[in-house]
Formats: sequence, C-alpha cells, structure tokens
Amino acid sequence: MSTEPFHVTDANFEETIKKNKLVLIDFWATWCGPCRALAPTIVELAKEQSGKMLVGKLDVDENPSTAEKLKVFSIPTMILFKDGTEADRLVGLCAKNRIVETIEKHSL
Repeated sequence: MSTEPFHVTDANFEETIKKNKLVLIDFWATWCGPCRALAPTIVELAKEQSGKMLVGKLDVDENPSTAEKLKVFSIPTMILFKDGTEADRLVGLCAKNRIVETIEKHSL
C-alpha cells in the first residue's frame, strides 16, 4: 500500500473498495478551501495507515458519477468503506483525531 493518498476515479472506484478491506476516501475539489485545509491531514493518514488500510482522494469535479451515486452533496466528505460497503461518513473539515477515532472504530 502506498504512503501517498491513492488517486480514486469513477473508473477505479468499485475495484478499489472491493480489493481493500478498509478504505478511507476523501471527496474533494481544487476550488474548495476546507478541502485544501484537510489535504495535509489526508497525506499524514496515508503515511501512518500504510500497510493497514488504503487512503484515497476522489476529485468530485473530475469524477461526478461516484460522488452522485454516494450522495456526496458537501465537500470535504470522507467515507470509510469496510469490505466494500460504506461503514462511516464524516462531512466537513474534521480534526485528525476525529478521523483516526472513526478509522479505529471500524478496524477492530
């Protein structure tokens, strides 16, 4: 698993969540200020969780189908997938410890 956030697209989304037991995807856009503020935290999580889970980013402007299908109406939105199914969702700019708590709750 990578130490950088994985680039998730409409084309590779299904395969990504199915082949990894635990996946956190950050739904974002380049014009979104809170998304840019969250970006360094997502990079840190990708490094810290490397080997344990996959951390990815999906640009909602470039990949609208997946965002629409999952009803992502506000960004940033982070969705945690476990065994290919949505397990949890965080909407808005969240503190790193809240994201980590959410991950730990589902990684037992």
